[in-house]
Amino acid sequence: MTFADQIIDFNKNLVFNGHLPDGIRIMNPFRENPEINGIMEQFYKKYYNDHAQRRMILGINPGRLGSGATGVPFTDTKRMAEKCGITINGFKTHEPSSVFVYDVIDAYGGVKDFYKKFYISAVCPLGFTKQQTGGKEINYNYYDSPALTKAVTPFIIENLRAQLTWDIDTTVCYVMGTGKNAAFFEALNKKEQFFQKVVPLEHPRFVMQYKSKTKEAYVDKYITALKP
Repeated sequence: MTFADQIIDFNKNLVFNGHLPDGIRIMNPFRENPEINGIMEQFYKKYYNDHAQRRMILGINPGRLGSGATGVPFTDTKRMAEKCGITINGFKTHEPSSVFVYDVIDAYGGVKDFYKKFYISAVCPLGFTKQQTGGKEINYNYYDSPALTKAVTPFIIENLRAQLTWDIDTTVCYVMGTGKNAAFFEALNKKEQFFQKVVPLEHPRFVMQYKSKTKEAYVDKYITALKP
């Protein structure tokens, strides 16, 4: 199986069978919206249809406007069309985190060079939403409540182990999020010994929301880390 085949099979078979805290819903785009599978397959067959070894970059968990809409982490519909050449009809999403990630990708050398070397996933491969008063759903992170973290930790471990059976370079892993995401994963990695080294980097959302005026400095920091 190519790297693409493994990712596609992994995504299509993702299922969470545990019990979530009240008010929290699992978000599984591959089960909820069949059209996303077609988009996701196009992307991975275009950029991962080989047997090359890649380093892993881990986000937190999927959000509604990025991989929740396209099946590809940190890739909204606009970047999917403009940067990856895959047009999605019927709906459009714009995610600030995706803007930053593709600035990094451009600085690295473009989508072909970047995706040849790196595989972006998430500490938790499925996302969560929380229902607010009035019925509106918002993105929720696996670490936003101790009860949710406890409920999904076995799922996180199981799916990281599954991905590490592929041709992943385990000498280093890059984690997006220098706060709670890095703290959780560094502790988990110390226990489970997934990677020899973990490198935390500022989360794209944090950069775009709080540090947009100095965004280029964070792009440079990513490039320096990714090109040791």
